Amino acid sequence: MTERSELLKEKIKALPENPGVYIMKNAAGEIIYIGKAVVLRNRVRQYFNNSPKLPKVQAMVDNIADFEYIITLSEKDALTLEANLVKKHKPKYNILLKDDKHSPYIKIDVSSPFPTLEITRKLKKDGARYFGPYFNGISVRDVVNIIKTAYGMRTCSNKMKVNKNSRECLDYFIGLCKAPCTERVTQEEYRETVNRVLAFLAGKDDGAEKLIEERMARAAENEDFERAITYRNQLAVLKKLNERTVANLGNISDIDLFGYVSDGAGAAVSVCIVRGGKMLGVRNFYVTDAGLGYSDTMLGFLGQYYRKDSFVPPEVCLPEEIESAAALGESLSALCGRKVEILFPKIGTKKSLLLCAEQNATDFLSKCSAEEKRKNDMTAGACERLAAVLGIPSAHRMECYDISNISGVDKVSSQVVFIGGAPSKSDYRKYKIKTVEGANDFASMEETLKRRFERAKAGDEKFSDLPDLIVIDGGKGQLSFAHSAMTSLGYNIPMVGLAKREEEIFTVGSSEPILLSKSDNALKLLQRIRDEAHRFAITYHRTLRKSRYISMLEKIPLVGPAKAKILLAAFPNFNDIKEADEATLTAIEGIDKGAARNVAEYFRTHK
Repeated sequence: MTERSELLKEKIKALPENPGVYIMKNAAGEIIYIGKAVVLRNRVRQYFNNSPKLPKVQAMVDNIADFEYIITLSEKDALTLEANLVKKHKPKYNILLKDDKHSPYIKIDVSSPFPTLEITRKLKKDGARYFGPYFNGISVRDVVNIIKTAYGMRTCSNKMKVNKNSRECLDYFIGLCKAPCTERVTQEEYRETVNRVLAFLAGKDDGAEKLIEERMARAAENEDFERAITYRNQLAVLKKLNERTVANLGNISDIDLFGYVSDGAGAAVSVCIVRGGKMLGVRNFYVTDAGLGYSDTMLGFLGQYYRKDSFVPPEVCLPEEIESAAALGESLSALCGRKVEILFPKIGTKKSLLLCAEQNATDFLSKCSAEEKRKNDMTAGACERLAAVLGIPSAHRMECYDISNISGVDKVSSQVVFIGGAPSKSDYRKYKIKTVEGANDFASMEETLKRRFERAKAGDEKFSDLPDLIVIDGGKGQLSFAHSAMTSLGYNIPMVGLAKREEEIFTVGSSEPILLSKSDNALKLLQRIRDEAHRFAITYHRTLRKSRYISMLEKIPLVGPAKAKILLAAFPNFNDIKEADEATLTAIEGIDKGAARNVAEYFRTHK
């Protein structure tokens, strides 16, 4: 038995019989899988017994060199902690959903005396009512426009102060708002309007269609054909919404129904979203955790799908029973502050909708498999290829550094992070160079690396996650200074430099660079992280430079922050502002004669 096996065997024996989360690591100390358990000892032991395992599970087990665990008070707490840790560490063998923009919702703050319609992508526990999400051909703005047309509810974002002496906005004059701000309606009358809108969004008021038809007919009679066409388009949107009405749901109007299919290499999860008794559409997700089985895949998926700012409906329907269903229901209930049921329908409309979700998942999986392989080759596959080229254990987590300055002024540096071959923007950091005089990129790189590892050594959580590989934008000189700075603080992480001209890869201790084919995914990955570090550094440098220019212009009499921004927008180069005469400056919209005269005079005397 190997030393590794003995170590793991002893650790498994010492595992408690409590619920909790286990964290699997490879030989490089990299987290490769995070799971939850009702009984930690039993769950972890299953990975190392001699029973046959799916290829992906076996591949993961073969890479486990060590593990850690965290005891929780309940299975529900373990589920929540697992989702949070997966989101933070993004392990290779866990489900990883892209953290893209959420679909939009309509928000109505019912606690306000005169509520407004708002469009938002984040749900909060603020007492407001949220409706949505809207996608798959239904535009949230189209729905808002229908509400304005049919009910006249306000959409202005300002905090309304009732003032009958104020002038109404354009929406009032074209019949899209009841103008509560000027007391055209009482609070009670406006509240009635709000209640009708709430009923419409919940699928319980069908008066909007009749009202818009009447307006369309009136506009046509008045030969206002452009407006009539607008009403016709709104009726088409209403028809599309009504066609999605799901019959026989009883009192349930909000429900999510999930379909799952796997081809052994990957899996697809599709969710039918029903809100207000209407099916708003289907969202499809490709997941790479299929080898771990249906129960674990769905639990991992749902832990990421329902987050703090996501709407959780009263009912969540799954195609087959899963382990820990009760704990999942408790976890989701705690997340949204009300009871959530996990159901496994066998007959009826809900079963039909589950089959609809499964059909969508099957179709989506067939289209995604080839694309997912290409993406994997460019991301996780490229990390493995790069690690092999450099002869290092892993390149899963990479950091890249770049310097930006103009003639030694406003010197800055950037630190970007890629995890699994993709940007992890929440881990990006930027530095303003403090100790270096003039345009010395070598010294600036040395300062940056020292500051990064000093923060890590001091226990700063924002710098505690160490990379598997560090990439320096530059050749042997930059690499040497960066490596010296890192090792001086007791760290010895693999580091390379990527020189732009020939895309040569320089390694520590070797005078000869590594040259890869331009089609090699390992080189493409290095180029992507290098270019991203350059972009991030340039953006920060421009921000500082613009801030300095604004401060300089604000010193000139009659030029405040607003006029300074106008001048910088009008001239792409700051030197052009310095050279501009009074007539040129006066011709700029927003710059009056007094300000133009002072700017021209200031730079004439400060050359």
